[in-house]
Amino acid sequence: MTFIGIEIGGTKLQLVAGDGTGRIIDRRRLAVVSAEGGEGIRRQIATALPELMEAHGPAAIGVGFGGPVDWRTGKICCSHQVAGWHDFGLGEWLAQLSRLPVFVDNDANVAAFGEALHGAGKGLDPVFWINMGSGVGGGLVVGGRIYHGAVPGECEVGHLRLDKSGVTVEERCSGWAVDRRIREMAAHHPEGPLGRRVDGMNGGEARHLGAALAEGDPGAQAILSELADNLGFALSHVVQLLHPQMVVVGGGLSLVGEPLRAAIAEALPRYVMDSFQPGPQVRLAGLGEDSVPVGALALAAQRLDSGGELVLGCSPL
Repeated sequence: MTFIGIEIGGTKLQLVAGDGTGRIIDRRRLAVVSAEGGEGIRRQIATALPELMEAHGPAAIGVGFGGPVDWRTGKICCSHQVAGWHDFGLGEWLAQLSRLPVFVDNDANVAAFGEALHGAGKGLDPVFWINMGSGVGGGLVVGGRIYHGAVPGECEVGHLRLDKSGVTVEERCSGWAVDRRIREMAAHHPEGPLGRRVDGMNGGEARHLGAALAEGDPGAQAILSELADNLGFALSHVVQLLHPQMVVVGGGLSLVGEPLRAAIAEALPRYVMDSFQPGPQVRLAGLGEDSVPVGALALAAQRLDSGGELVLGCSPL
């Protein structure tokens, strides 16, 4: 049986066709033009979706959306990155467009689902996902299902506070925060490997962190240590409350690779109480940039098979 998986982010839109095992057989990847807002993204979907449907005859659609979602109805609460999504009934719109059952969830939840079933967390339970991109998000999979609290039901690890003044994880550990920290470091040490690589940049500097670490740049190492310490502190709350067997690290910053994973794995136990030592395993995302679309395929397959709490686009099951 074939499904459609859709990833709607702040910079990237992906539509894939595949099966319930997470195997992708066709793909449309498009850049989001933020100035065109949600309406522009919907135009892109309305153009690309019929091509995939005609080619593959899907049974249902799963969606990972970059923002708070009422997963039961497919209604978007808002997007913090792209205007034009406030209170939009995405599930209903897609159901009318496709005449198929549609299941919508937050993209971090969907990525967690993909990694738990088909990626780095396969065979482990529970699995916690932390996304380190332009923002910081989280998702939890327990017993092979996405955990939802009260609606909108996301694990907003990025909004945990690092101190009582209100500094959040996202303010210190997002891609934008690391970009800013690198610019500060480069201003003081322009002659170093990191400073030379980011000279003249004003955004996206974090993509050079891995190369500077490989050159042994002490400034890059200091930024990594600071980042990992903040993440370890934040994730210790996750461990002490939710006890995941695995923490999967994804998003753009995860492309720093093994140095980031190892630094987080070293920092986390420092903040975990003795009875929970050594804490969960820490792994990089196994699906790379496909965590959300693979999770969306799996979401469509699971909820269609189970009947779901609500099926949009067809008679209630």
